[in-house]
Amino acid sequence: MKLVQGHPKSLKSVQTKYCAGCGHGVIHRIICELVDEMGLQSKSIVTNPVGCAIWADLYFDFDSVQPAHGRTPAAATGIKRVLPDHLVICYQGDGDLAAIGTAEIIHAANRGEKFTVIFVNNAIYGMTGGQMAPTTLVGQKATTAPLGRDPVGQGMGYPISVCELLATLGGTRYLARGAVDTAAHVAKVKEYIRTAFTAQMEGIGFTMVEILSPCPTNWGMDPAESADWVGTVMTDQYPLGEIKNELAVARNEAAAALKGEAT
Repeated sequence: MKLVQGHPKSLKSVQTKYCAGCGHGVIHRIICELVDEMGLQSKSIVTNPVGCAIWADLYFDFDSVQPAHGRTPAAATGIKRVLPDHLVICYQGDGDLAAIGTAEIIHAANRGEKFTVIFVNNAIYGMTGGQMAPTTLVGQKATTAPLGRDPVGQGMGYPISVCELLATLGGTRYLARGAVDTAAHVAKVKEYIRTAFTAQMEGIGFTMVEILSPCPTNWGMDPAESADWVGTVMTDQYPLGEIKNELAVARNEAAAALKGEAT
């Protein structure tokens, strides 16, 4: 019998700390499969901040740095500039990236920093008790919005669509959004991340893959219900697909620049 898929070398064989039905473990495996397939284990560095993402270094068997909450893009900027031949991954949750780290992600993206962000969006603060996040849906309940997010009456504002926001910036080259609610969507997420990693290693500008991920514990659902909620509710607010793809343009620009230098 042919072995189709084994345990990734870059993924440690340890018991998970994540809740049953959480999407982080699936995302970890996708990343590690790609690191192995691209032969980058010895040249990969993950920056993972406060939040559920902080546990990533327990599972990734390559270098990691834990920046302060929300400051991951700033740390990744320095790492990538010093080690441009390395694969530098920002692994961030929605509370970290879209709330306390808003300034860092916007300016890193606008500068076209050449690292890849893996943005895990479960529409809530997972580690700290289920508070409303910038990505919490209208009407979705949270510990700080027990009746549901009310954008007008309670002044809670609207969900932030990060990919669409960053797509307006000149430094962003590849932005995609996937989900881990079904096997087909998991395969698509891997395709998006491969594209982003490949672009990064070619020296092309800022890349990010947003991943809609279940949080059964803080949503008050069982794992099956939470996966269904991702596919039937979250995707209405956050459509799946490539939001911005300027990789061909970037490659043409790079080729033209090299040709100009040669002449």
